[in-house]
Amino acid sequence: MRISVVMALPTTQQVIEIDVPARCSARNAVKLAIAKGLKVQHPEFDIDAAPLGVYGVRVDDDAELKAGDRVEIYRALQQDPMELRRKRAASEPGRFSKRRK
Repeated sequence: MRISVVMALPTTQQVIEIDVPARCSARNAVKLAIAKGLKVQHPEFDIDAAPLGVYGVRVDDDAELKAGDRVEIYRALQQDPMELRRKRAASEPGRFSKRRK
C-alpha cells in the first residue's frame, strides 16, 4: 500500500511517498521512509521519540495505517504561542485595557 511521510523543519519540508506492507504501523513507516531517503538529521531532534500524526491527528506509534495516509513527524514548537500572546499584549498596553460595553 502507498503512503506518504512528511517532515517539516524551520527552513525545509520533505515529503516522501513509499510503499509499505499491509498492517504497517506509523513508527515502522517512518523507519522505512528514512531507509528510502528521508533526511531527519537536525540538532536536538530525536526521531525515535518524535510524536507522529496522520493528517493532523496525533496517533500512537503502533497505529495501523491505511492506503493513502500521510504520516507526519512532529517536532517541538520553537516558541510557546501563549508566551508570544503575552508579550504582544504587554507591548500594546492601551489596546487591551478598555472593556467593551
